[in-house]
Amino acid sequence: MRSIGWTTAAVLAAIGMTGCNGVVSRVHKGRVGDVIDQKPERRGYIEAIGIGASEPTIPTETQRKALSRDAAIVKAQYELLSMIKGVELEGGITVSQAMEKDSLLTARVKDTIRGAEILKSEFTSDGGCVVTLRLPRYKLEEELGAKLR
Repeated sequence: MRSIGWTTAAVLAAIGMTGCNGVVSRVHKGRVGDVIDQKPERRGYIEAIGIGASEPTIPTETQRKALSRDAAIVKAQYELLSMIKGVELEGGITVSQAMEKDSLLTARVKDTIRGAEILKSEFTSDGGCVVTLRLPRYKLEEELGAKLR
């Protein structure tokens, strides 16, 4: 009986620790909050969120959710790209300026963004979706071939 207690305690401790570092929930009681507090940089990662919706006349809930999630992913990728373009590289130029001069770099950055990890997909009561994407800074630095400031 004592080992079950220790096992349970260990599991609860692990869940508690992951909850502290988990993804912030953006949907509460089926709604997206009126204020979204977004911190784009978190411990070596860049995070972006996207909110998507689908056509309400689509016949099934599954189809509506799939389309709203796809729309949210595309929006989060766009937000991530916008954030990355403004980042300053060693040498004082921005990623956007570097991308203007190098089409291969542009392709690599876009591929990196497409490979960003989807941390969380949350659905709203009206069929909308909020997606949180995360991209490790080291992956972006590898693709850029430069340190980020």
